[in-house]
Amino acid sequence: MTLYPVADDVLFAPGGRVVIRTYGVASAASTEEDGARPVSYRTWVTGVRDQPRYWRWGHFEDARRGHRRVLEWLTGRGPQPQAVVVS
Repeated sequence: MTLYPVADDVLFAPGGRVVIRTYGVASAASTEEDGARPVSYRTWVTGVRDQPRYWRWGHFEDARRGHRRVLEWLTGRGPQPQAVVVS
C-alpha cells in the first residue's frame, strides 16, 4: 500500500486537538491495464468527541476541495461536507 499525502491540518479546541488528514491510497496489488495503480482519496478527522469522521473522494481535486470543506465545517463556516460518489 502506498500513501500519497494531500493535506494535513490541526485545530486546537477546548477539548483537545482535532487532526484533519487527507491522503490518497493505492494498493500495491491492484493495477490497471496501462500499469497505473488506482488511487482512492480519503479524509480522516480524529479528536472529535463523537467518533472519528471519514470521507471518501473520487479524485485528487475532489479531495483537495473536500479537505477545505471539512475545515470550514469544523470551524463553523460551512455545512457538513458530503463525499463524492465514486463511479
